[in-house]
Order: sequence, then structure tokens, then C-alpha cells
Amino acid sequence: MNDDDTQHPLTVTPDSSLYASPVPRGPVDSPAPKQAEQVRTNLQAHRDSLTEAVTHFEQFPSDMRHHQQKSQQHSPAWLRGRSKSLAYGVNFMGPNPEYISAVPYKAKTWEPTLEKAIKAIISIKASHVRSFDTETSGTYTATGFIVDAKQGILLTNRHVVSPAPIVAQAVLTNYEEVPLIPVYRDPVHDFGFMRFDPSKIKFMELEEIELSPERARVGLDIRVVGNDAGEKLSILAGTLARLDRRAPEYGVGEYNDFNTFYLQAASGTSGGSSGSPVLDIDGHAVALNAGGASRASSSYYLPLDRVKRALSYVQQGQTVPRGTLQAEFEYLPYNEVRRLGLKAPLEEKIRAKFPDETGMLVVRSVLPDGPADQRLIPGDILLGCNGNMVPHFIALFEVLDDSVGKDVVLTLCRGKKTMDVTVTVQDLHSITPDKFVEIGGGVVHDLSYQLAKGYSQPVRGVYVATSGHMLASASAWRKSIITSVNNIPTPNLDAFIQAMNTLPDGARVPLCFYALHKAYKEKVMIMHVDRHWHLFRLAVRNDVTGVWDYQRMPPPPSKLAYQPSTASFPPLAESLALAQTLMPSFVAIDFYLPYLVDGMKATQFYGMGYVVATGKYPLVLCDRDTIPISLGDIFITFANSIIIPGKLVLLHPFYNYALITYDPTLIGDTPAKPLVFSDVELKQGDNCTFVGLNNDHAPTQKNVTISSISNIGTRECSPPRWRAVNVEGISIDDPSLNNLHGGLLIDKDGKVQALWTSYSTQNEKAKDTSFMSGLAASLVVPTLDKLMSKIENAESLDDCQGLCLDFRGLDAEFWTMRLAAARTLGLSDAWVQRIEKSGASRFTLLYVLNLLDEHGPLAKQLQVGDVLLSIQGQLMTRLSDLTKVLSAATTTSSTTTTETAKSDDVGQVDMCILRKGQEIQVTVPLASFSGYETTRVIGWQGALIQCAYRAVLEQVRHNTQGVYVSCTLYGSPASNVLRPGVWITEVQGQRVQTLDQFLSVVHKNEFDAMRRRRPSYIPPVQRQDTRCVLELTDDKVLHEEDDQDDEDDNNDEGYIRLKTISRNGTVRVVALKLDLHYWNSWQLQRDPSALSGWNATEA
Repeated sequence: MNDDDTQHPLTVTPDSSLYASPVPRGPVDSPAPKQAEQVRTNLQAHRDSLTEAVTHFEQFPSDMRHHQQKSQQHSPAWLRGRSKSLAYGVNFMGPNPEYISAVPYKAKTWEPTLEKAIKAIISIKASHVRSFDTETSGTYTATGFIVDAKQGILLTNRHVVSPAPIVAQAVLTNYEEVPLIPVYRDPVHDFGFMRFDPSKIKFMELEEIELSPERARVGLDIRVVGNDAGEKLSILAGTLARLDRRAPEYGVGEYNDFNTFYLQAASGTSGGSSGSPVLDIDGHAVALNAGGASRASSSYYLPLDRVKRALSYVQQGQTVPRGTLQAEFEYLPYNEVRRLGLKAPLEEKIRAKFPDETGMLVVRSVLPDGPADQRLIPGDILLGCNGNMVPHFIALFEVLDDSVGKDVVLTLCRGKKTMDVTVTVQDLHSITPDKFVEIGGGVVHDLSYQLAKGYSQPVRGVYVATSGHMLASASAWRKSIITSVNNIPTPNLDAFIQAMNTLPDGARVPLCFYALHKAYKEKVMIMHVDRHWHLFRLAVRNDVTGVWDYQRMPPPPSKLAYQPSTASFPPLAESLALAQTLMPSFVAIDFYLPYLVDGMKATQFYGMGYVVATGKYPLVLCDRDTIPISLGDIFITFANSIIIPGKLVLLHPFYNYALITYDPTLIGDTPAKPLVFSDVELKQGDNCTFVGLNNDHAPTQKNVTISSISNIGTRECSPPRWRAVNVEGISIDDPSLNNLHGGLLIDKDGKVQALWTSYSTQNEKAKDTSFMSGLAASLVVPTLDKLMSKIENAESLDDCQGLCLDFRGLDAEFWTMRLAAARTLGLSDAWVQRIEKSGASRFTLLYVLNLLDEHGPLAKQLQVGDVLLSIQGQLMTRLSDLTKVLSAATTTSSTTTTETAKSDDVGQVDMCILRKGQEIQVTVPLASFSGYETTRVIGWQGALIQCAYRAVLEQVRHNTQGVYVSCTLYGSPASNVLRPGVWITEVQGQRVQTLDQFLSVVHKNEFDAMRRRRPSYIPPVQRQDTRCVLELTDDKVLHEEDDQDDEDDNNDEGYIRLKTISRNGTVRVVALKLDLHYWNSWQLQRDPSALSGWNATEA
């Protein structure tokens, strides 16, 4: 069956626009499900839903029913427990009368059955908090039903219980909600058990549904009751059509059941109905809903034979024995078995022994290095096990599950030859991982039997469930197998942990791995070891508590990760003389983001850099498409030979460049030459030389002509991020240079007149794009000179990295306007003549295109559409004129953060503007812009929270208060209810305006939630007095006095209320369920002394 033909009915809740989370069984855009729907279901059933055959047999004479009961009692045990096709002959006209109540003249109806069963149906809301095995982190809904009301055990699918760590809640039909913990998930078959505390049910008596696999038969009228397609409760009718269908296949690399029959009916179940009971008219569960066809109305149900066995162990608190040969069997009809070598006399004997069987078990696949490897081969016909014939799956696995660790003798027919083979039964749980490691933001664990079988690989190796920050640096993506780290073999997770414990933070080591879908192709890549951004810890599953217990790994070795090295440059041809001179100034820069903050959508960046200062405190310049934000790891490559870490010094708030520094001792005697800048401005038509590096890092040199100097236009991005505004760019006449990572425009003496830089923006479809343009040297030199004057007084490299300039500018985006348009707006002839006589190269004016902060001081003086005539008495005809006037207002100051920056007392400029045909004189204050911007990020419940940065303020019109949610992590509590790009303004009714206030309020509420005493309120179902409650009037309910113990009331079920406001001003109040185990609070703060310039601590 094709992958598109079947799907698990497990789905993410309908509000998928909130996420960006892939879930294994359907496209998921992250993050949040809706709360339980507020509409109750009308549970009326159709009175004429029974078939004519059912009505006929309900009126059967009692002697005939007694006769068939007696014959059933004397049938073999394997036949009575078998979910197989009809066992009563071709003249069968309806269900077995053994299970039909004697209603004399009236057919039974579904109403009483469903009324009782619905009380046992549970709607499940769950989240994979980490990616693991076949599952990826994210939120989903499903169904389960109670099979033991006393112990609070419910049955659902294995892909619902999940092998991954999950957090789940049960929502009963009366909308009570209780926590669920996973108890057992079968390693192969699609069923599992979860448990809840029955004492926490306050307002409803619980029911349980009996498991009766023996009732399943073709023609049985059924109802599938559960959470279908996100609905709270749906009831779907159907009729069992097959009981020997092959297990559905959901695709390679996904969870797939095998070695079992499935039942099939045309009930059309869909997303969310996973784990629904398949009921007969007496309210017994005859099967478990598991999957369905996406292109048809067929649904597939798991037989309950092995489920009943597992339930008995779970009820006793014992481990469920499961054996395996690491082989898959399939049930083939006799005509196909004959082609594999089944002899006619043997077939005759088997048909006589099992007249109701239509085929036999055949070996379909055997995993390498497993117990059956070299003993079984695909195509072997299975005749018996331990001297007993095994006509189907149940008979075989009854023996294997009870023989874990023992030898079994399989009787096979291979070709025309019959033989006995002895195989040792392996413990299936031993090849099902129950622990994982978190490191560098990723998750790894031992390869599971499920995935190994899907790709026909041996069950060994370290599997990458999530690459995260560290493994992504080596391009070791999800579904890769790590074979060695730093040349240390890693056959299992323990070996991987030992290898990682030998590596210092920041080290660069070789990583050997291969992708499961290309196991024949091993790769060797360089990995940057991360022990400073993320925790390194081991998680082990605890089936008693239902959570995964964490154990922190020891700190990394303190030895230095980098040693001084020296490299040189190769000689170039005489035609590349200028390039030869500039090569010591060129470096390559890699930038890796550990978290998506400040509007970032990607985590890896690469570009060119240029040495602009050497000596004790060197500086390297690059564009802001290479280093877009302050948070991340910087690596600098010299001479294509030496890679060392770098630290950020400055992000220019207006122009497209950043400055970084490095430890000069690490490059030894490697030539590093600072650029020399030219004082001559480039003009349209000028000739110059371009020097850069091709994509293969080979130098290139070309003579080019300046084709134009025009405004740089960038779009507002989603999510908001920094973009270049109010600046002109230089274009050249060679389009081939647009494909390079960067370069320099120099004069004949090798002096730099402009830098060839990459600008990042988005197109009209919000897709990230970039373009190349020249950045004039005159925009770099003034800032560089001021910074160098401060560096001269620095006492250490850390002090150099801690230096930052404070910039002054206008919180507005300007653009140019033709004089014709300005005349239309009321520009006088006197101003036109003044412009024409000014000697300006262009007869244009600037106007306000956009206000970058609607609530800043500038917004009180300027309006969108205002035409700038002059600033400080100087005409404004080009953006470069604006740059020259404002550069005089730039002053140096100490380090300024986004939380402490003030816009008061930062200077002002006098403007003459044209507004609505009137010339107006205004005094406009200059805003303060930091050269570093974000200096603190908080991680809380999976949300990355920071102060709103300037790119965000550009896209809001309301007065922003509170803390800004920059990103939410898949599977986290925050991803369920918070959208990235909103402000949290209140927590539990308390206003929060700063990061410190936010932490203080949430920690207080977390502490209160953990210290609550048992409330004095006693639920109705737990009261000894079962008499009817006295009738209450509306007045008594509405004016009830507050209880003194309200502060200890746990009716909020662990939720915390948040008030949010979006960029468009929409206000919402959401309830977030706290998870302090998997999602602890932490923070990142700027720290010049740290390797990366940041320090990660618990918050």
C-alpha cells in the first residue's frame, strides 16, 4: 500500500496556524490546539440501525442458540480467541446468537449502549515534548477509553501513548480534565495504556468498557465512538468487512505495525479518532481504531487478542513480556504460498487441519545481525513452532512472548525442503530505546527496532531525533546515525556520552554519520561542540511516574579548545596583483544561532569578512546578512586554513555592517592586513576594480563601472527583523558578481572605495531573499574611527568586545520624491528654484515614507507624507544628504541596552517640512540606537521572551507594554497557546512591563501552584452523603460568599492565565498549563568574558 493511501487518525488540533511543528502523521504548522470545544454532542442514535440479520437472530429459538453456544465452547482455544473470518459456515445469516440478548419481538437499539459507553470515552490532549524515535515534537489530539475504572487505566493507540516523552490530559465527556501518564506502549503493535487518578474525577461516575476480541466477525454492526477530526465526540457507524487484512503501512521512517492481522470496515474515521473503541451493540470493545485510508472511507482496527494479555500484566504492575526474532512475517494465501514451494500433500494436510484458514505465515524480512539472521530467509514458509502448528500470528506470538531469552524450534518449508531451525527469542523491550541524551539543543538515542526495520538496518547506532544547534553545525540532520565523534566509535548511546565527555566547549571535531535513507553513503563533517548554550543531560523513562528522569552530565574538560597556528597565502598570477595584495585582509565568517530571536528564521549564516584593524585588539568587518543579530557563535577562517572563534563588537543600527574581534594570538604569524580606505566617493560612471572570492574560495579580480547609485529598498519582514533603510547603494555593470558572497571595490592603488555586501529582505510572499549592493566607505570610516579611539583605552580583549557606540538617528523611513510630485503637494516655485540653483546632482526631495516608532518622540512632530525641505538649514535632495547631517549627531557613550536606553536628552534637529501645502518649521528629537540591541533573552515554558526590538516597533500602532514573545519551541506549553510576535502584558491579573517583573510574577505563581494544600472542597462523587443536593436558587449561586480556602483551590488544574496583545492590537486571555519538569526557566545575558559573549544560566 502506498504511503498516501493510509494515515493515522492522529492529528494536530485544527488551529494549526499557531505553529510551525511537524507531526509524523499530517502536516503541522506550529504551535497550539484549541481548548476543549464548548459544544456538547447530541447522542441520539438511529432506531433502525440494526441489520435485518440481527433482527432475525434476536428472535431465534432458544434451543438453536444453546446448540451454537455448545459448539463454540468445544472449539479450539486458538479459534475462539481468533479475530478471523466467519467460523460458522456459509449459511450464517447474522451475529453469533451467543452474544444476542433474548428480546422477543423488538430489536435492540444503540441508545442505552452508547449512553453507558460514552462515560468511558476519553478525549486526549497531548504533546510530544521532545522528538524521539519516529515521533517529532508537537501537539495532537486523540481518543482513549477506560478499561479499568478502579485503577484508572485507559486503552489507546501506541502512536498516542508514544515512545517519546509526552505530557497529556484526559478530557471526559462532562469536560472534567485530569492528567494522564503513559504506562505501557507496545514496541510493535499499535496499542498502549495510560493511567489517571480516579479520585480526581469530581462530577461523574466512571464506566469501563470490556474487551471482547472473540466477538469480532464479518458482518458485525459496529460503532466507533471518539474524538473524530478534532470534534469532542463523534459516533461513526460501520460494518466489519474483513478480519484478516494486512497491517496498514504509513510510510518508511514512520511508525508501522506488523506481525498481526487488522480488521477493516467502511466507517470513515479521521484525525483525532486514534484510540477509539470499536463497539458492538452490547457495548463490548471488539477492536481498537488505529488508522484509515486517506483516499477511501476504509478504516483499520487492531484486534484485541494481545491487548487483553498485556492489560492483565499492567493491572498487576508487571512488565509485559514481549519476544522477537527481528523478523517480519506475512500471511499469504495458498495460491501464493504454492509458488514459494508448498507441496500439494502438505497443503492438503494443512487445509484439513485448519479448514477456516485461507493461507499461511511466510517470512517477509529479516534484519541483519538479529536473532533470525542467517537462520531465516525471506520466503520461508512457517509450519510450526516447538512442535505445534502455527496457522496465524496469534498462535506464533503466544509462544514467542512466553519464551523470551529461550530457544524455540521453528519448522520451515524452504523451497521443496522441510527443516527445523533453532532461534533464540530476544527481549523486544531491549531494542526499544527508553533513554535519550539532550546536547547542544538536539536529541539523540539508540536506534529503535521500528526505525531499523523501516530501513533494513541492524539495530545499533546513535540516532539523531533532533539535530539542534550543535549537530546542525555538521549537517547531521534528523534520521542520521552517528558512527563516531572525534574518531571515537559510538556504537550505542553510552559510547556517545563517553566520547562527548572528552571534548571541551567550543572544540571543532570530526563527526562521522550517515543518513538512514542513504546508509551506503557515510559522511565526515566538522562539528562545533556546544556546552555553553544548552544543557548536556541524560533522560531515562520512568513508567511509574510517567515522566523521564533527568541526570546532568559532568562539565566539559577545562583544556583549551584552540591552539595557535600559522598559515600563509599561495602566490597568484601577475594579472591578480591587486588581489594578491588584499588577500591577507579577506576572511570567511560562519555564524550559528542557538535560538530564533530578533525575528530570525534561519540558524546558519555564511559570508565574507575584511580585516580593518590589527594589533592587540583587531577588528573584522562583515555585512549584516552574515551576522544579523548579536546572539550566536562566530567562527572566523583565515587563509582557508585556520578557524578561530570571534566575538561581536558592534551591529550598526542604520548601515549594513557589523564589527567583530578575535584573539590575535590564535593565528600566530598568519598575515593579516587591515584595509586602507579611500577618501574619494564613487560616482555614477566611475571605473574601479572589483576584488573578491568566488564560491570555491578562489580570488577573482575584474574591472567594473559604476552603473548607478540609488536608494536601497527593503520590505518589512515577517517576523520583524532588522532591515536597511535611509541608505544608498552602489550598482555595477557586471551581473555575475551578484552571485558572490562579497568583495571590495578599490581604486588603482588598492584603497577601498566601497564594500560589496549582501542585503536581506523579503518578497511580496514573505519569502526571504537577498541582493548585492555596494556600501560606500564613507559610511564605515567615521564609526570605525570613533570605535578605534575607544579601543586604544581598552585593557583587555573582553573590554574591547564590551565597547559599544550609541547612535543618534531619526525614527522614520525616508524616500525620494520627484519635484513634479512635490509641486502637486504644494511646493512653491521659490523652493524649486533654490533646489535647481543648489548644484545638487539630483532634483528630488525626501519625504516620510514610514514612521518606525508610532509612539516615539519623532511621531509627535512628523507625519507620514511630510516632505523634507531642509534639515539644519541644508537642502535634502538625496538620502546621502540626510546621512551627512545626522552623522554629526552621533556621539560615543557607554554600553546601552534595550532595557535601559532612553530617548530623552539625545539631541535634536531643526527641520523645514511641507505638510498639506504648508511650510512648517519643527524641532525633531533624535532617537538613541544601540550598537548591540538585544542583550537578554528568557526561556519560559518553551517561549523565548525578550524586550521588543526596534524592528518590531515599526509594525505596531498601539502602545507596546509588557514582554515580547519572539519564538515558541515545538511541543512546549507555550506553543499550545502563544503566538510568536505577541506581548505578554499580564500574568494572573498582574501587570508585567519588564523582564524582571515577568520572572518575579511567574515564579511566584509557580511556587504557589507547587505548595497548595489539599482543598477543603469535597467533590460530589466522593461524598458519603449521596442524597440529592438541595435546590439552589440563582441568587444563592451568584452571591455565594468567598471561601476562606480559595487560595488553595486546585480547580485551575495547574494552568496560569496570560493576557496578550498582538501586533495588530488584538487582546486575548489564554490559559497555559505549567510544566516545570521538561520546561524549566533559563536566561541568556550578554557577558563579554564568555567564549561566545553570552552567559546561559537558570532564571
